Amino acid sequence: MGRGTGFLIGVCAVILSLTGLAVASSIFAPIFFAVFIIAVVWPLQKSLQERVPQLLALAVTLVLTIVVIGALLTMAVWGFSRAGQWMIGNAARFQELYLQKAEWLESHGIALAGMFSDRFDVNWLVRLFQSFVAWANSLAGFSVVTFIFVLLGLLEVDVVARKLTLAGDWGVRLRNVCTEIAEKFRRYMAVRTLMSVMTGVVLWAFATVAGLELAVAWGVIGFSLNYIPFIGPLIATVLPTLFAVVQFESWEMAVAVFAGMNVIQFLIGSYLEPRVAGNALAVSPFMVLFAVFFFSFLWGIPGAFIGVPVLIAIVSLCDQYQTSRWVADLLSGKDEV
Repeated sequence: MGRGTGFLIGVCAVILSLTGLAVASSIFAPIFFAVFIIAVVWPLQKSLQERVPQLLALAVTLVLTIVVIGALLTMAVWGFSRAGQWMIGNAARFQELYLQKAEWLESHGIALAGMFSDRFDVNWLVRLFQSFVAWANSLAGFSVVTFIFVLLGLLEVDVVARKLTLAGDWGVRLRNVCTEIAEKFRRYMAVRTLMSVMTGVVLWAFATVAGLELAVAWGVIGFSLNYIPFIGPLIATVLPTLFAVVQFESWEMAVAVFAGMNVIQFLIGSYLEPRVAGNALAVSPFMVLFAVFFFSFLWGIPGAFIGVPVLIAIVSLCDQYQTSRWVADLLSGKDEV
């Protein structure tokens, strides 16, 4: 088989695999999430089952996991609900301000604004927030499937580890790679949680000092959305800016809010976080952005969250084998290869 034929076969295999991931997203997305959750919570499960029966340890681990994830989702829904309520209460101000700006643009010869003013209705913004809340409520089915995979997976971690050990050198190497990936997942979540807390607190403080209404809600939204790289911080800064336009009726203040929040996001996400995470989680920023948008295209918002962990797993797996190490070097954010 020639190199050209092998390359074409590889491309076809990748395309078919990606198509399968997209078509069967209702199955593959929960599986990826379940594997990620298992990797994160396994040390707790292992520690508990050394002291109590396995099923009791499993029950405690699952309850704590559900409580933590439920708390994060509840905070996100609460923050967006507060913003949606404020928007509904100030819908007339949104409409009036938009019409004023449209008239100003028309007076300066920009007729395009008139076309949009005829079609603009602030209710579409309200529906945007309502659709987010509806999406959050629709997570029930996704969560149930993920919960089942996590339940069954936690029961079989030790069994799979023993089978890999008995399989020979390749099994031992694969077991070690999985262990390393799990450790990186836990470090990633620890760093991401720390940075999310810092982001939420600083955004809340900034909004309070700036006199922006719903300061607590903006802090909560900033905290919860920071778990989604790039997309989350962007939404967490654009939304308060839009609200600042209406509240202060001043584009200068809106620009100041937007600039201040972006500086906060940049300093924490691009300067502080890489230094806390260290080289172990170093991946190319370009590939991080690609992974976020690619998996969000495949699986929606859940894919935007899981994209970076999948990228970390790919880099770690490729780095363990000589034939694929060049892929890890290419995807890595390290300067020295």
